[in-house]
Amino acid sequence: MHSFDFNKFPLRILLAAVAVAMTATACRSTPDKAPPAAAESVAVPAPVPAPLPVPPPSEAATPVMRQTAALAGNHLRRAQWTDLPGWQDDDPAAAWNAFLTSCSTLKTQTAWQTVCNEAMTAPSPDRKGARQFFEANFTPYQLLQPDGRTEGLATGYYEPLLRGSRKPTTRYRYPVYGVPADLVTLDLPAFGIEAREPRLRGRLDGKRVLPYYERAQIEAGMAAVQGREIAWVEDPVELFFLQIQGSGRIELEGGGVLRVGFADHNGHPYRSIGRLLIDRGELAAERASMQGIKAWARQNPDKLREVLDHNPRYIFFRELPEGLGGPLGAQGVPLTARRSIAADPRYVPLGAPVFLATTWPLSKKPLQQLMLAQDTGSAIRGAVRADFFWGYGDEAGREAGRMKQALRMWLLLPRGYPVNGP
Repeated sequence: MHSFDFNKFPLRILLAAVAVAMTATACRSTPDKAPPAAAESVAVPAPVPAPLPVPPPSEAATPVMRQTAALAGNHLRRAQWTDLPGWQDDDPAAAWNAFLTSCSTLKTQTAWQTVCNEAMTAPSPDRKGARQFFEANFTPYQLLQPDGRTEGLATGYYEPLLRGSRKPTTRYRYPVYGVPADLVTLDLPAFGIEAREPRLRGRLDGKRVLPYYERAQIEAGMAAVQGREIAWVEDPVELFFLQIQGSGRIELEGGGVLRVGFADHNGHPYRSIGRLLIDRGELAAERASMQGIKAWARQNPDKLREVLDHNPRYIFFRELPEGLGGPLGAQGVPLTARRSIAADPRYVPLGAPVFLATTWPLSKKPLQQLMLAQDTGSAIRGAVRADFFWGYGDEAGREAGRMKQALRMWLLLPRGYPVNGP
């Protein structure tokens, strides 16, 4: 997410937008369904045995079939199934339930209606049957960089577990905030304004619209966050990484587990504290993983606050309902461990199947399998870019924190999906 120049737009437009945003905020009691999750960087649970439960959408369902937006084709190159390395070795049936979860929202789009209805009414296939289904109903396209290169970057994320309390104590004193009362969100396209980031976050200061507070200012109590605490946790570093992952679980003192997910952010860009520590000579580049940064923090508590504040971006959460099979991604459906990724929705439609060819973290062992693009993230930019969801817990966290691998990607689109040029 990049900073936004408020001076580029007339005050009357911004104030009108703020008025609409504040009216919408006043009419709802809970945050909107999560927009992009902040997946930045991420044993390994088995695939779920049945489709994950999907919470009802935030807007009323409509019987009118929505049109599918055509994709620009300059980042796509049509491929053959034989071009996908490891396609014959993967078990696409292991991604079947994740695909059905995607179809719970994709089925309202014209290009996806037929293929999703067929999948949702068919019995669960075996390995061979799933492969035949995708080959019969989809066309593979290799994703390309702007200069035509086929290689990009794969990182990983996961769902962490923190320890906390519903009430502040001497042990649990770092708050997990919901959306502040003074945060307004402006939908720029609704006012005819085209921007790379269509949603603008800010706050009102009299008749002025200002950028929202940065991390250090929020931590100093300048934002209207009092009363918006969801829980308190014991470790500021774990809270910082919870914000980077975008979702997680909090084991509550006295029993019970609270699941939280991304609700909104303060509109400021993400800055890597790992890069800061490398540039300062505090960490060697090969140790600037999540685990390395946590170790540095334990050894340097006097420097910690200033380093954390280097990242002005701040994530606000919401409490998620019980019974979800995984954290909610940007598509609004639960993620599946090792079968969901975050991708850039400018190039990869949310919910679409994607075949990845990469390697296991810190390894040359191939990791080539069918995934579902069910999430997004502020650091996930570009056509050949993916954040691999490893699942829940410490083992998933170890894999996620070490993953920074070369990547190739193939987007699978239903036959007849509209692609414009070249």
